[in-house]
Amino acid sequence: MVLDKLKEIIANQFAIDTDAISADTDIVADLGADSLDVVEMMMALEEEYGVTIEDSKIPDLKTVGDVAACVESML
Repeated sequence: MVLDKLKEIIANQFAIDTDAISADTDIVADLGADSLDVVEMMMALEEEYGVTIEDSKIPDLKTVGDVAACVESML
């Protein structure tokens, strides 16, 4: 499941527990991610799933669930 893998990636990137992350977690407001954090997260997902997330989509991906749904739609 993409959401579980995404939670793992975020937990590693931000040094937090996966239990602290849900589909409703806001990437910027809740995690304090900056633009570099977001790019690193997207690159990890692209590598993991062999997809390409268009830069134009990134501003619309506000929550962890949004990102997971975006990746799932490409699989």
